[in-house]
Amino acid sequence: MTPSLSLAGRRAIVSAAASGIGRVIAETLAEAGARVEVCDVDEQKVADINQRHGSIGATCCDLADAGDTQRFFTAAVERLGGIDILINNAGIAGPIELAESMTLEAWNRTLAVNLTSHFVLARLSAPLMRQAGGGAIVNISSTAGLEGNARRSPYNASKWGVIGLAKSLAKELGPSKIRVNVICPGWVEGDRLERVIAEEASNLAIDRDEVRARFMSASSLGIGVLPNDIAAMALFLVSDAGKRMSGHIFTVDADAM
Repeated sequence: MTPSLSLAGRRAIVSAAASGIGRVIAETLAEAGARVEVCDVDEQKVADINQRHGSIGATCCDLADAGDTQRFFTAAVERLGGIDILINNAGIAGPIELAESMTLEAWNRTLAVNLTSHFVLARLSAPLMRQAGGGAIVNISSTAGLEGNARRSPYNASKWGVIGLAKSLAKELGPSKIRVNVICPGWVEGDRLERVIAEEASNLAIDRDEVRARFMSASSLGIGVLPNDIAAMALFLVSDAGKRMSGHIFTVDADAM
């Protein structure tokens, strides 16, 4: 029998999902039958989701603020009536500079969004999933969580942390039939990649096209990754098709590692 990708009747929360990878994941889960609640710091994009999607509810939330994150979660669960799926998608690029010149404020904000928000939402989700008889959590890390990069210390550190958090949660929550996995995207086409390219080009005083070429040359396919590629992996992992997957890292990077 072919494993089902249907999410009919399931309830999902996706963080930082008013645009980019998160939005495509949220839309993919909704198309598979799930009821979805998302949050984002961008008020205009949150309003756009609420206008366009009947099966997706969106709320403004600053994921760097643990209290705000908990308020969003409580309201989302109340609307959904519970939670079966959590996609920890939140992540910011953070500063691109040497560690010695970086402010502690910039370091702390990057870790607050990229790592602590994942912990807070997983911590809140676990008891509710346990009561429901199980669930699935997917943390979105990065290939930067598998290596080091100069001038990206808070981003890399947070993405390594996301993997360690997921690995530990998988061991803790497995007995309760809660599966936890990690997706590590490579260079994903979109606004965030364009901002990173622009900042890198400025720091190195070279042309943006040269920076882009350097990024893409790492892939054996010579391409980046699309948000749909990440969403497809997320759907697999939270559906019955991935019901025996837990504690694993799935790299989606067009063979750039």
